[in-house]
Parts: sequence; structure tokens; C-alpha cells
Amino acid sequence: MTVALQKMTLKEFLAYDDGTDNLYELENGELIKMPAESDLNQRIASFLFAFLLGLGIPSYRLRIGIEVAVSGARVSVRIPDLLVLSEELATEMEGASRSIVLMDMPPPLLVVEVVSPNQEKRDYRYKRSEYAARGIAEYWIVDPIARQVTILEWVEGLYEEKVYQGNNQIESSVLGSLDLNVDRVLQAR
Repeated sequence: MTVALQKMTLKEFLAYDDGTDNLYELENGELIKMPAESDLNQRIASFLFAFLLGLGIPSYRLRIGIEVAVSGARVSVRIPDLLVLSEELATEMEGASRSIVLMDMPPPLLVVEVVSPNQEKRDYRYKRSEYAARGIAEYWIVDPIARQVTILEWVEGLYEEKVYQGNNQIESSVLGSLDLNVDRVLQAR
């Protein structure tokens, strides 16, 4: 839901406080109120967080609920379900007063979005182009509705897409070969 305000700059967005616990993204300068996450989406993000910990990625390089500034027609700020930070970015974020990856910081290595009902366009279309423009090495779209995981790998300035379903083993250029398939991700167990 778009909040009826005039277009905002990043600086205005970062200072915005409506006195509620509402969560907002900034989409091309427009304030967008984010709906509450479903239990399934939270379980999938938590499962992937634990799975990545098990791969040996240190917890300080994994984030849930962090903001990422991206470019669009105007500046946008997204809140992916899960991020994997590079060592350099994790170091740069140490001690920050707000958990946000700004445009002058290195991009995250990997972004995971879990698709919510009626949000498919945002995850498959808009965020894809925004994350590509940001140079994020890998973007996962976990879609419980379509029962698939789409992995977009940054190759020579564009995303190359691989779609996984069922018990197909997921492969990641960032994480390497994984003992992980779509059924396991969607069951979040």
C-alpha cells in the first residue's frame, strides 16, 4: 500500500518516523507500507539462515530485515528476507546506527526474497532490475506459490536465470554446490 505523501529523498526516508511500528520500503521515492510477513515466509527465511550458518558462513555476514538502497527512476530502499554480506561490507556496517546498505557501500553477495501473495511483480520484475543495477552477484527468488526457486546469477552485467523445482539440487555461484533442493526449502525443515 502506497502511503499518500509527496515523493521522498533517501535522506527524508531515513529520517521518516510516523510513530508506529510499521515497516516501509521506498519505491522510486514513494513510501510503501509493507504487509506483515506470513508464517511460511518467515520460516523459509529462518531455515535458509540456519542452512547458511551450517555451511560455515559466519553469523555476522548474514542478515534478516536489513535495508538495501538501490537505484530506480528515483532512489529506492528494499528490505529483502535474507542477505549474505561480503567480509568487506560486514566490516563497513560494524557499529552502524541503522542497518542499511547504502549506495556508496559494496553490494551484498546474495539477496533472498520470499514471494508473498500478490507481490510477484515486485520480486520477479522490479527488484530484479534494481538488484541487477546494484551489481548484486546473486539474487534468489523463493516462490512458495509457484513452488520454485529462481536463482539469478550476475554474469557480465546481466542476470542469467536458473529455475529449480521439486527435488532438483540448487546450485549457487556464490555458495558453490549445495545439499539443498526446492522441496526442502519450501518445507523449511
